[in-house]
Amino acid sequence: TGGHEVIRLVRRTPKGEGEVRWDPARGEIDAASLEGIDAVVHLSGENIAGGRWTEARKARLRHSRVGSTVLLARTLAALKRPPKVFASTSAVGYYGSQGDTWLSETSPSGDDFLAHLGVDWEAAAAPATEAGIRVVHPRLGLVLSPAGGALGKMLPPFRAGLGGVVGPGTQYMSWVALDDVLGALHHALATDALVGPFNLAAPEPATNREFTKTLGRVLGRPTVAPVPAFALRLALGSEMADATLLASTRVRPDALEKSGYGFRFPTLEGALRHVLGRAEA
Repeated sequence: TGGHEVIRLVRRTPKGEGEVRWDPARGEIDAASLEGIDAVVHLSGENIAGGRWTEARKARLRHSRVGSTVLLARTLAALKRPPKVFASTSAVGYYGSQGDTWLSETSPSGDDFLAHLGVDWEAAAAPATEAGIRVVHPRLGLVLSPAGGALGKMLPPFRAGLGGVVGPGTQYMSWVALDDVLGALHHALATDALVGPFNLAAPEPATNREFTKTLGRVLGRPTVAPVPAFALRLALGSEMADATLLASTRVRPDALEKSGYGFRFPTLEGALRHVLGRAEA
C-alpha cells in the first residue's frame, strides 16, 4: 500500500524478479541482484524452541543468526550502491533473566546462552555500520500471533481448559502484537534518527501469571493446570527452560517511543483479543 517493491531472499531457485537466491549455511548470495536496494530487513534464524539444546543444536542456532548476519553485512558493505538502512533482528533474550528490573536499550546484557548469542548476533552487523549504512537491531519480544511461535503452541491446551501458570508465574514476559512488529519495522526503516538496538516489545510487559489469566479470560476458559519448574527442566533441559520459559525479562521500548512510534496494541488483553479475533464480552 505504500508503493514499495519487496524482494525476498530465498534458499531455492528464484521464481522471478522478485526473488534473490542465497544460501547462508554455505555463505553464498547473489550480491549483484542487491545493488540499488534501499533497505534490507533480516529476520533469519532457526527456531529457538524447535528442540532440546544439544551442543550441535546450539551451534546451529548460533550460525543461523550470526553467520547469516555476517554474510549479509559484508555483502551489503561491498556493494557499489548499498542500502540506506539495514534492520538486523535481535531479541530481548539479549538481557538474560533479570527479575523485575526494568530494562532499556542501555541496560547490560545477560550471561546465559541467549544473551551471549544476542551480543554476537548484533555485533555481526558491524561491517554494514563501518560502511556507513544505518543499522538498527529490533530486539524482539514474544510475538503474539496464533499462526505460530509461543502463542500458537499455547492455544491448544488453553482452548482445552488445560492452560496454567508456568513455573513460579512471577517471571516477566515482554510481548508484542504481530501488527506492531510490522509497524515498528516500517517505522524504523523510515526514521533516520533511529540507530542501533531498540526494544520491540509493548510498553506493558506482563508476568506469566497475568498473561495466563488474560489469555484464559479472552478465550473464556479456565487456567488451573500449572506447569511446575522442575517438569519444564526435565522436558526441555535446565539450560533451555531457565533461559526461555522461566526467564524474567521486563523491557521498556524507550528508543522506539522516543523516536515517535505509537503502539497499535499497548495492552495485553487488547492485543490478544485482536490477534485471536475475540471481541469484548
